Amino acid sequence: MRPPVMCAGCPHRGLFYCLHKLGVTVTGDIGCYTLGAAAPLSAMDTTICMGASVSALHGFNKARGAQAEHNSVAVIGDSTFMHSGMTGFVNIAYNDSNSTVIILDNSITGMTGHQQNPTTGKNLKGDPAYAVDLEALCKALGIRRVRVVDPYNMKQCEEAIKEELAADEASVIISRRPCALLKYVKHKAPLKVNADKCVGCKMCLKIGCPAISIHNGKCVIDSTQCVGCGICTDMCKLGCIYAD
Repeated sequence: MRPPVMCAGCPHRGLFYCLHKLGVTVTGDIGCYTLGAAAPLSAMDTTICMGASVSALHGFNKARGAQAEHNSVAVIGDSTFMHSGMTGFVNIAYNDSNSTVIILDNSITGMTGHQQNPTTGKNLKGDPAYAVDLEALCKALGIRRVRVVDPYNMKQCEEAIKEELAADEASVIISRRPCALLKYVKHKAPLKVNADKCVGCKMCLKIGCPAISIHNGKCVIDSTQCVGCGICTDMCKLGCIYAD
């Protein structure tokens, strides 16, 4: 049986792969991104309750000091952040905690059925509503270092994580790309594989995408699932995976 896994094209996949690659301790939270704890990403160390990722990171860093500050992050979704992440975030700013929080902004409440949240610009009925500006909110709460990355760009994500962990003050990374299942998201054509180049190294499997499998020692991409996000092309050093 197939275990629970993030969807093909999930914007969180590349970010979690970078965290796993860097060996960072990750305090997690409640959302579809909690699947980042599962193999092969294995990029989440704690999941306690909604909003606890931020407050747990703050507590760990205050207790352990520099040992933890430069090698630990909290991850929390945009909806969860608005629901119960802000209170712990205020404590980070107020108590001068050197902590790095990553807000996984997929523009919706993914886990429970695509409900709107205060950042999306619509209320629960789908009517227009005030959209909270996450960058402005984080700065208003007292965080000076706020940056936005595209989780499909793993090089950009990795550089941002390294730079913010190295900083000696609190920081926020907003990983922003809409959920791949939203109806308004336009996908690219499915990727293809040059079987003659493929040596079966299985590097492409390390991101845990359900559209990728190995058959007869070669990478195979399921065109009915692939949305052409391109994360796997970064993984393949031989250039076997390509866009048509």
